[in-house]
Amino acid sequence: MTSDYPSATEDAAEGGQVRASTLELFFDLVFVFTITQLTHAFTHHPGWEALAQVALMFGVIWWMYAGYVWLTNEVAPNSSNRRTWLLVGMFGFFVLALAIPGAFGGSGLAFGLAYILIVAVHAAMFATSGAEGSSAILRIAPFNTLSAGLVLAGGIIHGWPRYLLWALAFGVQIASPYIIHGGGFVVRVSHFVERHGLVIIVALGESVVAIGTGLAGRDITVPLVATVALGLTLVYVLWWAFFGIDDERGEHVLESLPSADRTRAAVTAYDYAFYALLVGIILAAAGISMTIAHGNEPASTAAALALSGGVALYFLGQFLFRWVLALARPWLRLIAAAAVFATAPIGVVWVAWGQLAILVLVGYGFVIFDDILAVRDGQGGKYLARTHIDTARHLRRPRD
Repeated sequence: MTSDYPSATEDAAEGGQVRASTLELFFDLVFVFTITQLTHAFTHHPGWEALAQVALMFGVIWWMYAGYVWLTNEVAPNSSNRRTWLLVGMFGFFVLALAIPGAFGGSGLAFGLAYILIVAVHAAMFATSGAEGSSAILRIAPFNTLSAGLVLAGGIIHGWPRYLLWALAFGVQIASPYIIHGGGFVVRVSHFVERHGLVIIVALGESVVAIGTGLAGRDITVPLVATVALGLTLVYVLWWAFFGIDDERGEHVLESLPSADRTRAAVTAYDYAFYALLVGIILAAAGISMTIAHGNEPASTAAALALSGGVALYFLGQFLFRWVLALARPWLRLIAAAAVFATAPIGVVWVAWGQLAILVLVGYGFVIFDDILAVRDGQGGKYLARTHIDTARHLRRPRD
């Protein structure tokens, strides 16, 4: 009996990648800098305007960054020519990240020109690769080119039209998979899921950097160390919430889908949902940094909303991820999002560290409860399975 779905070995034979290459990990270093720049952009001028700027900038950046994940999923960087062009694209992302702090000011043109370079390299590498997706990219490249033109135009024009043009660029990108037929792309699941998981790790790593940056020039006291411990625990909660079981279950579901359905599910679960996950991490990192800076004082409204709202947005992203892939209990992440967002007033009326502490308790409580339900239902993964087995063995062990 033969399977309708290609195996990892078959994927490799067709030119795809089974595991992420070291060059792709090198490429991700630029993404670390991008997340850092976005976090600092919000932290320096927290508020609704900064939130809108971060959402728009990261929206267009993430669309093309995810596009490069799709690119290397089909076009392995296994030749000098491909590696060179991938490094040119990496240079474009680096210039883009450099322009972030002043993107809504004097650096808008640099942002737009770097974006043009990124889109051009992506389309050229795909179209000339001979990969199965080389024909499919011809359908989506016009939309990416239109978006790049809007980003460049926004970079030239100052004031509110820049917001409008960049919002239109992001809107074109979001709508394009529903306007064109997505057939032709091949999702090699093991590599695709690993690359997206690495992006989450990179973003969470920036949260740790934000904690360290907030300690610059500070006297290391017991209350400060306690606040840092809470911040690191919150980062761990976010890591565990996704990698505990969702990462592995998502891969299994995506692998089980026929090719025709796999592409659409991959776009929605790993591109759209990950936008919410990553913006949530950026806001939470900014909130942690501001909490450490004013841990024993009431938090500003912007800082409190960034901290609790960032975690809530992360859980909303997980809700969408689970819902699209038909994973168990998406509703629980939706309830968790509402619960953690409700902790925001605590920082404003009490102290910043108090909000962080209660946020950790509430968020971790929902994650642990979800794990308990998963184990009870016989679900698990590489992190939960051993606990489940060890518990079962303990229960079967004869008493002395």
